[in-house]
Amino acid sequence: MIKFSLNTLSGIIGVSALFLTSCSSTQPENSMSSQNATAPGTQFDLSHWKITLPLDDNGDGKVDEVDVKEIQEYAHPNYFYLNEDGHMVFAAPNKASTSANSSNTRSELRQMIRGGNLRIKTKAPQNNFALASHPWARRFGSVGGKLEATLKVNHVATRAGHPDKPPAYSVVVGQIHAGKDPALIATRLGFGYGNEPLKIYYKKWPNHDTGSVFWTYERNLAKEDKNRTDIAYPVWGNTWENSADPGSEGIKLDETFSYTVNVHEDIMHLTFTADGKPTVNYSINLANNVDANGQVDPLDHKLGYTGDWHYFKAGAYNQCSTKDAPGGWYAACKGTGDWETDKKNGDYVQVTFTKLKLSDSEAPMAK
Repeated sequence: MIKFSLNTLSGIIGVSALFLTSCSSTQPENSMSSQNATAPGTQFDLSHWKITLPLDDNGDGKVDEVDVKEIQEYAHPNYFYLNEDGHMVFAAPNKASTSANSSNTRSELRQMIRGGNLRIKTKAPQNNFALASHPWARRFGSVGGKLEATLKVNHVATRAGHPDKPPAYSVVVGQIHAGKDPALIATRLGFGYGNEPLKIYYKKWPNHDTGSVFWTYERNLAKEDKNRTDIAYPVWGNTWENSADPGSEGIKLDETFSYTVNVHEDIMHLTFTADGKPTVNYSINLANNVDANGQVDPLDHKLGYTGDWHYFKAGAYNQCSTKDAPGGWYAACKGTGDWETDKKNGDYVQVTFTKLKLSDSEAPMAK
């Protein structure tokens, strides 16, 4: 075990700033103006979001992104638009263009604290948030933050070649992502791997009337570390490894639910609500290795995500990968790459948001 002080970490993080780079934004050619009232930016505050889409319209071999300025008037007729009720729809087929080193498609927003200020690089501290225990916390765009969402899952992919693999039939509707930072990885201190302290899932097996909502915490370890895995915590219904029918304990497709993610100082507070369901709360310190049940996890990094930079994500992150490989993430889901065909066959995910709000973190109310 490498021993180090936060003063040492402070110096290391300073070195990492030299490696920060900008992420390009490519606006798909078939975008639509807000004049036709289908652009989500006309009804939702997207002033601190960009979007990644399951497209490569410009043919550059990279997944298309729409940055903060352009997203205000952007919509896509299949993957990102306002429906007739003025709600924000995200959709992603199983097979389509996706980000580098990923086999999962997405129509998903990425928090951009910088707003439209392109002088600040995407990975720069001012465009991301830190935990209070980060030695340079005040240099970041914020310390913690809050994300509130109300949504319904309309559809999850229904055909998986490996239905027993956990991601089959599921979609991620909210995340906190830690930044991938080569300089921090080089220190071997356990930061900069691009892991995910939070993913909020909805999963529904094809033969069930209801699905399950749960969330996962990923141990902050190197990719090659066999203990780097996601720990799942139930909300309503089951977690991803349980194929039992959740019945009345679950959430139906098109049934509305809400989540609040409030990262205040070092603590991530989660609240889940839905009509007719018990409110579910969790709190977990992201700066140590104590899990959400209050137990020390000896396999996790002792400082959790202390030295990382973070950002929120929200939308439809399709977990039904078409890749057929031994790893647990590869469910060999069906898909042709043609949207109309895949939609007809049920080989896609779709999520509709009625609320999405970013704000500063808040101290939780005393019980």
